Amino acid sequence: MTRPLLSPLVLDGSEVKARLLAERSASEAPVHVDWLRFTIQRRHVLPSAEVLFPPAAGQSGNIWDAEPRMAKLHATLRELQGGDFAAAAQAWELGEQVAGTLGPDFVVHPEMRKGHDFYRHRWSIERAGQEVGWIGFLASGDSPRQKAQTRTIHVNLYGHACTFAVHGWRERMADLIDQHDGTVTRCDLALDWFDGMPGGILQVEADYEAGLMDVLGKTPKCNHVGDWSTRSEGGRSFYFGSKEAGKQTNVYEKGDQLFGTSERSPWMRIELRYGNKLRDLPTDMLRRPADFFAGASPWHANKLREFEASDWCAESIACRERLPVQTTDAEVSRVWRWLDNTASAAIAVAFKFAGDSFLDLVHARKLPGRLRMFKESEVSAAFQRRAERDKPVEGFCPALA
Repeated sequence: MTRPLLSPLVLDGSEVKARLLAERSASEAPVHVDWLRFTIQRRHVLPSAEVLFPPAAGQSGNIWDAEPRMAKLHATLRELQGGDFAAAAQAWELGEQVAGTLGPDFVVHPEMRKGHDFYRHRWSIERAGQEVGWIGFLASGDSPRQKAQTRTIHVNLYGHACTFAVHGWRERMADLIDQHDGTVTRCDLALDWFDGMPGGILQVEADYEAGLMDVLGKTPKCNHVGDWSTRSEGGRSFYFGSKEAGKQTNVYEKGDQLFGTSERSPWMRIELRYGNKLRDLPTDMLRRPADFFAGASPWHANKLREFEASDWCAESIACRERLPVQTTDAEVSRVWRWLDNTASAAIAVAFKFAGDSFLDLVHARKLPGRLRMFKESEVSAAFQRRAERDKPVEGFCPALA
């Protein structure tokens, strides 16, 4: 997952703290959104006439000629053809809407840049000359999954964009996503303890060992990051949960990250990261972040109580059933291994020498017994996933690996 390059602007801890305190006071909400990603189908984004019909090169007297940013945008768009032009114009329009929702300090940079996360191109959303988010469009490859991605526009807003956006941006962004029938793919919810959390990070580890993070009788996986020795000076993180399941929490010493361990800052953060791999993330997460923070587990709800926050009602996000997909993939993998290890030589010689008889041999055959419990569409999708997994990486030479 693409993260921004660190900069002095992003690492100005005092400014970040002041902004978070101001937003907490204005919204009266203890939990804030620290990262947001969402995807919108291109068919739901219609670019404005000014972007869709840029003036011809050298044309004068247009109102946009006085605006260097738009003049540069038009020069960029004029170099594109067909579908690339349409996608770029649609992504720009969405970027303008997103930047406007974040506030007047945010702009879309007119230079089209290399994309991230398998998107071919991106428009950067900037604040004070620094990239704080991006709009991705068009796919970087031709696989079936990426062909589907070509039909989408993706928005990725870093923590800095969320922190320095104007008050009320969350609700307006939720409305924007709903207006375009978008899908939230990631949403991080953060609870900051500027004066320290009771018991510190060692208490978090003790809570885990005591089973307080367990959900429905299951203990989430955990991971320690940083120096956890008895002589540690700080800078530690404690992760629990799973990115694959779409719910992971990172509790860390935020002050050490921003100011350095020598400052002995007590600031701690609980950062709950929701993803859409196995969950459908509602836009209400933006409107009521504390509710969905509390709904992650009894431990999260208890931390809000310790924080003396009262205006919330725990709301969980159910995990989609993943057994059917996993089971289909597992059974197809078994068939694939049998074909590769046992039957491949016989199939190869029959395919090479039997001619039309080979087609008669395999045509209209029933599915193998282990696959008959699944729909043909599910089996087809599983075989495509298996084939995609075995596809060699472009430019990779095993002999040189």
